[in-house]
Amino acid sequence: MSDLTAAHLLIVDDDARIRDLLKRYLVKQRFMVTAARDAAQARRLLSGLAFDLIVLDVMMPGEDGIALTQALRGALDTPVILLTARGEARDRIAGFEAGADDYLAKPFEPRELVLRINAILRRAPLPEQGPLTPQMLIMGRMRYEIESGELRDGGEVVRLTQTEAALMRVLAARQGQAVSREALVEHLSRDKGLAAPEPSQERAIDVQITRLRRKIEPDPRRPRYLQTVRGEGYMLSGG
Repeated sequence: MSDLTAAHLLIVDDDARIRDLLKRYLVKQRFMVTAARDAAQARRLLSGLAFDLIVLDVMMPGEDGIALTQALRGALDTPVILLTARGEARDRIAGFEAGADDYLAKPFEPRELVLRINAILRRAPLPEQGPLTPQMLIMGRMRYEIESGELRDGGEVVRLTQTEAALMRVLAARQGQAVSREALVEHLSRDKGLAAPEPSQERAIDVQITRLRRKIEPDPRRPRYLQTVRGEGYMLSGG
């Protein structure tokens, strides 16, 4: 990765104080940072967002950091740095065997964490060139230009609010995949420059989706293109 400061980091720690301190420090270092309080929230974020590196606490209630790292390795190759108050050799070995890329014992200097993050990101291979992303999403009469973000009904441009346009960008980039409400909130918060999403925003997402359906669906009560995926979120697809 040529621009390390553009990296998006996921911080997972059940200690709110450490989570907040790390987030504020790393944001000052010009990283993009999203925080999760436990493995369950981390999984929800990972289902809808792509991260360049995960900083993960080992000692968490429920699913611990080593178990989560091992589970993620079955589906993701995102680098992982484990944080723990236990620095014994056997604990470090367990972390590396689970698939971690580095291991940092608490307490640590935040600057050391940044150096380790940068070192791992420099070693990370560049993403392979995948298939070309479609330039247009066709939804019956509707045409969505992915690059420009313009929605058309036949030849007429359909006006989108700022929030609706942001939702379309995120959903179109992951067309055919469910995106969780939490992930949508994270995207909208970053678009608006907010430090962290508000809990009530997840409910507000449902309202915005309803309004967006009125603009793209022939029958908003029976959505065909912007669908609700039970327990997972929303999915946009053409047809």
